[in-house]
Amino acid sequence: MPFDISRLKAQFPLLQDEQLHYLDNAATAQMPDAVLEALRRFETTQRANVHSGVHRLARKAIEAYEGARNSVARFINARSSSEVIFTYGATSAINLLAQSFGESLDEGDEIVISRLEHHSNILPWQKLRKQRGVTLKVLPVTAEGRLDLDHLGDCVTPRCRLIAVTHCSNVTGALTDVGPIVAAARAVGAKVMLDGAQHVPHGPVDVQGLGVDFYAFSGHKMFGPTGIGVLWGRHDLLQAMPPFMVGGQMIEQVTMEDASFAPPPRRFEAGTPPIAGAIGLGAAAQWLEELDWAAAAAQELRLTERILNGLSDHRTIRLLGPNGVQQRRGVISFNLKGADTKDLCRVMDEYGVALRCGHHCAQPLMTAFGLPGTARASLAPYNDDADVDAFLNALEDAVRRLR
Repeated sequence: MPFDISRLKAQFPLLQDEQLHYLDNAATAQMPDAVLEALRRFETTQRANVHSGVHRLARKAIEAYEGARNSVARFINARSSSEVIFTYGATSAINLLAQSFGESLDEGDEIVISRLEHHSNILPWQKLRKQRGVTLKVLPVTAEGRLDLDHLGDCVTPRCRLIAVTHCSNVTGALTDVGPIVAAARAVGAKVMLDGAQHVPHGPVDVQGLGVDFYAFSGHKMFGPTGIGVLWGRHDLLQAMPPFMVGGQMIEQVTMEDASFAPPPRRFEAGTPPIAGAIGLGAAAQWLEELDWAAAAAQELRLTERILNGLSDHRTIRLLGPNGVQQRRGVISFNLKGADTKDLCRVMDEYGVALRCGHHCAQPLMTAFGLPGTARASLAPYNDDADVDAFLNALEDAVRRLR
C-alpha cells in the first residue's frame, strides 16, 4: 500500500483516540485491523488444535497455522518455512537456542555477547555458563551507544562457538554492523545469532543476506499479538539440535523406554503451540510486507531528528545513543538531570504522551552509562508530527516542573 500516514493510522482502532500519543512502541506496538481480523476469524471460524486432526475445523486450523509460518518465512527471507520455529516470544526463542545449541558445547567453549544486550540475551547465556562451564566474553559499547567492534578481535578467539548480539538496541536505537561480526565468526568456525526484536518492526529482514545462523524476534513488537515469537535457524543446524522442551506432537515414536523426535520445526514446538498468536503474527508479517518501507523509514528518521533536536535544546537532558539519525532507529532514551524517570513519564502522560521509563531490561548498559534508568520514546510507522508536537510540548512542561 502507498505510505499515507492518515490512512495508516486509521487502521489501528486504539489510536483513534486523538488525546493519545503512543510513543512506547519498543515495548509493545499496536495491532492493525488486518491482525485483529485474522485473530477474530480463527477464534470464530477455525478454532481447533493443529498437527494431527482430520476433521474440518482441524484442517482449517492447520492450514491457517502453517500459512502463518509461510508468511513469516517470506517476511524474513528464510530458505524454507521449516526453518521457522514458533515460540512464545524473543525471550523464549533465545532460551530455546541456549539450551538446545548449548548441549553441543563443552567447558571452556566461548560465547560472545555485548553490554548493549537486553536481559533476554544475557541471562540464558549466564545460565548456560553455570550448566556447561562455557565462558562468556562481552563486547563493550562506545560512548555513542554502539557495539565497539574495534574490540571484536579481542573477544572472538578459536574457542568461540557463538556470537549472540542485538540487531538494534532497545535503549540507544543503534543498528549493528553485522558484516564484521559474521566475518569474525566465520574465521573461527563460530555461529551468529541476532536478537531482532527491535529491528523487525521496521521492515522485512533478509536472514540469508545477513549471513547469520539464527534470528530471534517477538510478535507484539511487530504489530502482532503478545505471547508469540520466532526463532529462525539454518535447517542443517536445527536438524542437529536436540529439543528444548519435550511432550506431545513433537515426536516420531514413543515407547516406555525412549523416544525419537520429529524434524524441525515440530521438534521444537512441544505441546499445543500458540496457534492464534502465530496466525496473528502471520497476518502482521503480511501487513508489514505491503508497506512502502522507503517512505516509512524516511518518515521515522525525520520524526527521530525532530525529537533529538528538541532534546538537545535542554542542557539538563542527557541523551543515550547516537545524536544523529545515521545507522539508528527511532528509539530514543534520555535522562533529565535531577529528575526520577517515573516522575518525568507521569508528567508526559498528563499530555497523553505514552513513554517507557526504567532500565529497559538493560541494567549492565545502564551501569556502563552510570544511570539507574532513562525515559524512552520509540517510534512506529503510524506516528506523525502531532505525536512529536505533543511530546515536545509535554517535555517543556516536564523540564520546568522537575529540574
